[in-house]
Amino acid sequence: MDSITWTWWKLADAEPLALFAYLRLRSQVFVVEQACSYSDMDDHDVVAWHLTGTDAAGRLLGVARLLPPGEKFKEPSLGRVIVTQAARGTGVGHLLVDEVLRKAAAEYPGYGHRIQAQAYLERFYGSHGFTPDGEIYLEDGIPHIDMTLAPGRGRPGAGHAKA
Repeated sequence: MDSITWTWWKLADAEPLALFAYLRLRSQVFVVEQACSYSDMDDHDVVAWHLTGTDAAGRLLGVARLLPPGEKFKEPSLGRVIVTQAARGTGVGHLLVDEVLRKAAAEYPGYGHRIQAQAYLERFYGSHGFTPDGEIYLEDGIPHIDMTLAPGRGRPGAGHAKA
């Protein structure tokens, strides 16, 4: 994938059209594509760091959010990770996770990381150093697994093979 511009922002500082594209993508994937009827937007969005990745033409390639320690877990937590259909299989997902882990390490040094991953992505997150923490469970009708990353682990910024 060519050059990606990563932009971090807080909800209160969001540019309206960028916020619309971000929330529309989240709804498109988590509610429509995954046929899951749930409220994607929640109170965590208010305190989260939000990330968008765009290509040179300004097209949205991927998004994620980063929750601070103590918001959901004692550790920071990445979530709402999406790569657009057009960018899937190009490595953007790995770059997106690398960027979130870089930001988490900078904002919250000394912490590990905890996620609630969709179970089919266990190997993907494992390639970033995450390890399963418990058994697979259903959340909103979708199999999930909790995964953790120890402080100082992972490979932020290292890049990965296409996935």
